[in-house]
Amino acid sequence: MPEFSWPDRSQVPALDDVDRSWPTTVSALPLGSHVSGRVIGRQPFGVFLLLDGPPYAIGLAEITAMPHHMELPDLGAIVTGEVIWHADHNRQVRIRLDRCVSG
Repeated sequence: MPEFSWPDRSQVPALDDVDRSWPTTVSALPLGSHVSGRVIGRQPFGVFLLLDGPPYAIGLAEITAMPHHMELPDLGAIVTGEVIWHADHNRQVRIRLDRCVSG
């Protein structure tokens, strides 16, 4: 398996679904809320997450928002963190990771 990968399309909700559900996602995951999700993509700048909770919620945890002792989680890992921003332009919930639960 390569060290870095973009999310596999089979693991990512359709863009129309993500767009339609964006208001619900923002409402269900306010800034400061605690979330969990599964890593579906890894890049040098961070990891993409399929978030638990609202349907079609995609997260991005940038490496700059990870604890210094934490390594970039593996694909499939379950992680937890705090919502720090809602990126309206690409419908991503920005997450500050706090721990890797599995993987």
